[in-house]
Order: sequence, then C-alpha cells, then structure tokens
Amino acid sequence: MSTSTENVGGAEGITATAGDHIVSVFGQRIRVRTRPGQGVPLVLCNGIGAGLEVLAPLVERLDLDIPVVRFDVPGTGESPHSALPYGFPYLAWLLGRVLDKLGIDRVDLLGLSWGGAVAQQFALQNPRRCRRLVLVSTATGVLMVPAHPRVLVKMATPRRFRDPEYAAEIAASIYGGTARTDPEPVAELFHRQVHAGSRRGYLYQLLAGSMWTSLPALWAIRQPTLIIAGTDDPIIPVANARVMHRMLPHSTLHLHPGGHVDVVIDAAAFGPVISGFLRAHRETMT
Repeated sequence: MSTSTENVGGAEGITATAGDHIVSVFGQRIRVRTRPGQGVPLVLCNGIGAGLEVLAPLVERLDLDIPVVRFDVPGTGESPHSALPYGFPYLAWLLGRVLDKLGIDRVDLLGLSWGGAVAQQFALQNPRRCRRLVLVSTATGVLMVPAHPRVLVKMATPRRFRDPEYAAEIAASIYGGTARTDPEPVAELFHRQVHAGSRRGYLYQLLAGSMWTSLPALWAIRQPTLIIAGTDDPIIPVANARVMHRMLPHSTLHLHPGGHVDVVIDAAAFGPVISGFLRAHRETMT
C-alpha cells in the first residue's frame, strides 16, 4: 500500500497508477483508492459502515476511461475513527482537503445511501467544484419518509458487516430487491471488506445522520443530478426519491424494481446507466 500523499491528479483525470493512498488531513488519516482515467474523476461515497471494497463491483462496470476515487470515511475500512463525533459539513470539508492533497480539482460525486448525504453536502459547500451528482438509494436525512421501525432496529448495529451469516439472514428484510430471493450476494459483498470498521466509527456515522437534513436546501443544488431508486427498498422508501426529484432543479429520476443495494449487486445493469449520464454531460461540455 502506498502511504504517499503526492498528487495523483492531472489537469483532467487521474494520471497515476491505480492503488491505495493514505492521506492525512489535520491528523485524520483517510484511505483512498484511485483508478486512473481521463476527464473529471467520479468520487464514490459509500453507505454507512461499509469499506471502499464494497463498491468494487460497480467500479468494474463503469466505463473504463472514467477516473474513480473511493475512500473510507473515519471509522470504516482502514481509516481510523475520528477523535470526536462529526457532522456531514465536516465530512464534506474533509473530502475536499483529501482531494486537494491528491491534486484533484473538479469532481462528479456518487453517493450511495448514507453516502448520498455526504455527496449532497459536498455539492452544497462546493458548488463550483462539484460538476454532477448521482444519488443512489438515498434521501434527505432526518426529514424524510422513514423506514419501518423493524428495519431501523436491524440497522442500529454494524453486525451485518462482521457476520456474513447474519447479513444473509436479514438481507431480504432490510435490502429488498434481488436479496429477497438470493441473499448470499449481500453477504459476499460485505465479506470483501478488509476491515469492517470500528463500533465507535459506526456510532459516529449514525450520529451524523441523526442531526442532518438537506430538505430545506435542495433548491440550492444546481448540479445536474441522477437519482436512482428501487421501488422495493425497505431502508429508503421510494417516496423519498420522488420528493427529491421534485425539489432538485436539474434532476433525472431513474426508478427500478429492485432494492437498496441492487446498484452494486446487479452492477452490470446500473454501470451503463451511470456511465451514460456522466458521458452525456461530458459531450455537452465540449
């Protein structure tokens, strides 16, 4: 693993070879994995408790020329937990400083579930730096249509990341979609992680989500935005996607019959959708 924080970005894209980087920002160490390519890099913001390896199937199905940046938020994967609890404004600031150290300026962002809050907050704080958004299985924080309490209880601990058998046992009830008929891919997905992260890190992520909402500020997100949502998502009911679509000024809504993590489980179907959205924007910029 590389521990260098030297620039990996060029004027457009990521020119360094693929690999891991440890970036330190004011004492907080963040693991980053980059894939080289040309054009504006796509930064992936993961769901709660998940390390960057979980997003590998999706990365493999994106157009090969799209540069990709993945990272572990504090307390997940190989990023140590932060000394104190934090909020999404801090995480957006931290991500910006990480990108600075990597020599990356403008970015597109994809946020999955909890990571969708990071992506929305980054877009609000960095309107000129964030070019385009992809929001997957996500919502507007505490002001949203909530999941059933039975689902929320199962989401309260990181056990599913540490125990593949338990992950498969509860996959149908919390993730829906393809997990209802075949839960094993969900367990295999979480098994990809090198480290499941700390309990304190998971608690801090829960706390960040408990005191944040983007609902009053959605009108200010002016970036072209692709919203991807499953109609069988127990964690984020599809009504949330419809609300976001109505309130985001430049959004496109892509509904599918699947569940919360189908974008990763069935990456072959969603990779081209996301790549096409980003590619269309590139063409309009030329």
